[in-house]
Amino acid sequence: MPKILIVDDEPHIRILLEQTLEEIEDDGVELLSASNGMEALEVIKEQKPELVFLDVMMPKINGFDVCDTVKNELGMNSVFIILLTAKGQEMDKYKGSKVGADLYMTKPFSPSAVVEKAREVLKLNA
Repeated sequence: MPKILIVDDEPHIRILLEQTLEEIEDDGVELLSASNGMEALEVIKEQKPELVFLDVMMPKINGFDVCDTVKNELGMNSVFIILLTAKGQEMDKYKGSKVGADLYMTKPFSPSAVVEKAREVLKLNA
């Protein structure tokens, strides 16, 4: 069963993403969530999700560091990481690609774009 991890320190963003992605749960996708970077790393190591929607600005460990740890320290290159952030400057996008992020989406994001990307990454038919 494919898994998607949603990581954001703001509960309303996590809920919005969960509600947005609920429609692909019918395709056998399990939704997981974490409220900070430390929790995210634990869930990623234990559950090995195929896709992670990862907020950048979080307490304890930020999204850039989580991504760097997953991709470069743990070598989990099969985990597709989408950084979600309100910071859309080129420098942030560059930093995201440097730590191994597969995609960079800025907030506010389009719910349909989130679902479309999740379907594409998990190879689910629309």
